[in-house]
Amino acid sequence: MELRHLRYFVALAEQLSFTQAAEKVHVTQSTLSHQIKQLEEELSCLLFSRIGKRVVMTERGEAFLEHAQRALREVEEGMKTVRDTSNELSGVVRVGTTHTFNMRIIPRSVSMFVAQHPSVSVQVTELPGDIVARELLAGNLDFGITYKPDNTAQLQFEPLYNEEMRLVVGKHHMFAKRRFVRMAELHKQKMVLLPQSFSTRALLEDCFKMANAQPVVVAEMNAVVPMLEFVTMTDAAAIISEYGLWGDEVAVLPLQSPTPVRTPGLLWLRDAPRSPAVRQFATIIRDRVNEFNPKRRLK
Repeated sequence: MELRHLRYFVALAEQLSFTQAAEKVHVTQSTLSHQIKQLEEELSCLLFSRIGKRVVMTERGEAFLEHAQRALREVEEGMKTVRDTSNELSGVVRVGTTHTFNMRIIPRSVSMFVAQHPSVSVQVTELPGDIVARELLAGNLDFGITYKPDNTAQLQFEPLYNEEMRLVVGKHHMFAKRRFVRMAELHKQKMVLLPQSFSTRALLEDCFKMANAQPVVVAEMNAVVPMLEFVTMTDAAAIISEYGLWGDEVAVLPLQSPTPVRTPGLLWLRDAPRSPAVRQFATIIRDRVNEFNPKRRLK
């Protein structure tokens, strides 16, 4: 069975006339009749009944039609994708990303993408995870890089890798020389955390609850850099992604029992079309993640 058999079959199913179907697919009537006969022989059933000059689909023909139409649509979409990606990309790619990704993965991905596709403009906006989802639903972003939102009915989440959260303290903190800290040891410890509206805060609250710990939250901040600076100036601790850390002014310690783990990923508007430029940029991000974090990538 070849594509031409499907095209001829669909044309005849739509026209129910050998003459009109042959004109539509630009072949002679005898050629069309011969190709339909070949298809019927391969399927070992009649797809059409010839009643005088009338052509009527059989029950098996009607059952086959939907599958043939779907196969042709998928082939045409695949050909369009190949043609689009073979041409020079253009347009705008709008991405919403959380802070951690914007520090490491995004700058390198953008630099590689614009070098390959100088006609495309990339717009990166750093936002909290819940705002990324909201902007995506509003049509203001092509995709997001964040953590899985609570409501994904209209969104599709593509996990990329797992990242551990670390305890961060100043050099003179009582935990600074430790190899690791158990979550239970944070009971009544002064801490600066993300606000309650962040999904990461909910994750940490669950970990505190599991460890039967109640830290003293002396401050809430919605960005990593001021949290790190606050830690260096006080005796408070923070819990930050292992990939959001920088500088030598703080001590970074693994957390255990339990270890807080987040899974960042790509966030898409479900069933929405994706331009060739958007698809290509997402591919570059996936590749950079695999290079940057090969041991924890998700397959």
